[in-house]
Amino acid sequence: MKRWIAFIAISASVSAGLAVWITRRYLLDPERTRAAFHVLFHKNGAQTYNHTFFLGVPVQKCPFDLWVMQEMIYELKPDVIVEAGTYKGGSAYYYARLMDLIHHGRVITIDIEDYPGKPTHPRVTFLLGSSTDPKIFDRVRSLIQPGETVTVFLDSDHHKAHVLRELRMYHALVTPGSYLIVEDTHFNGHPILPKFGPGPWEAVEDFLHEHPEFQPDRSREKYGMTFNPRGYLKRVR
Repeated sequence: MKRWIAFIAISASVSAGLAVWITRRYLLDPERTRAAFHVLFHKNGAQTYNHTFFLGVPVQKCPFDLWVMQEMIYELKPDVIVEAGTYKGGSAYYYARLMDLIHHGRVITIDIEDYPGKPTHPRVTFLLGSSTDPKIFDRVRSLIQPGETVTVFLDSDHHKAHVLRELRMYHALVTPGSYLIVEDTHFNGHPILPKFGPGPWEAVEDFLHEHPEFQPDRSREKYGMTFNPRGYLKRVR
């Protein structure tokens, strides 16, 4: 009987130790926790990113990223923000209203569709067409004056070939010290939509091999969960 009680006590101790190990290994691991929350956030998109508004205008972004973008605009005070992917116009409107607060800057935003009802703002120029159309790119370039500081956001077609083509075109507009932000690098299992196929993440990988003057700024991911992991590319020279 004593042996049986000792065995039970040892088994309980081992089980408790195993439970602690499992908790530390799986439940308290920052990367696993972050990925699990990220997947849950995206799975419930109808009440999260698809139900996020700025002054009543829909903005399909993670609030953590929106806050970081606000910090970047204040720090960099870009003369021009170029955005590929207007959609409903929420992010362009957000950037423009932030620029109102610092009394500086304007936005050039591009999309293949003219979404009805999108907000207008005197700081925002809308261009209709594909971001990778050379004529559209030339138009964007003509709207930027020599010596102006430029930040670029890429948030249009998320397939690798398209994003990589955008990267190869628009990186030349980004001024040293500023950023080329590739959005939705979380696709294709990073950590959401594992069956999406090569997308922004993979495009960034190829681009960085070609352009060492850009480096991912992981400090912009300080809140843990971001739609743009390794997507905040800073031009360091």
